[in-house]
Amino acid sequence: MVLVVDDDEDSLTLMAYILEQLSCETCFVADGLAALMAARQHRPNLILSDIHLPQVDGYGLIQQLRADAQTQAIPVVAVTALAGQENRDRILSAGFDGYISKPFLIQPLEHLINQFIGVPQVAV
Repeated sequence: MVLVVDDDEDSLTLMAYILEQLSCETCFVADGLAALMAARQHRPNLILSDIHLPQVDGYGLIQQLRADAQTQAIPVVAVTALAGQENRDRILSAGFDGYISKPFLIQPLEHLINQFIGVPQVAV
């Protein structure tokens, strides 16, 4: 199962489409606090999270996920509009397992998802 955390409707719609094409079971939430609760409840195989979120931002989310024995091993990939090497380095240093910048191309995102949860790749 993939947990997607984003407060932007367009991003959620695009993610839903991509994950549906990959036959992934999904859960969508719009803020960091809901993501923490969903991660504890569903124990997803992968979390795709924006950085700029209401309630708890992506940095707070990763910090709390890594501090919790129930969620610390879940791979978390930042999917964010924060671009540039400095932002990428900060995101990875914060504990994220991967990074992809918005707007993203479908195939690199598909490859990233496959890398973490091993779904078969399907051309979208």
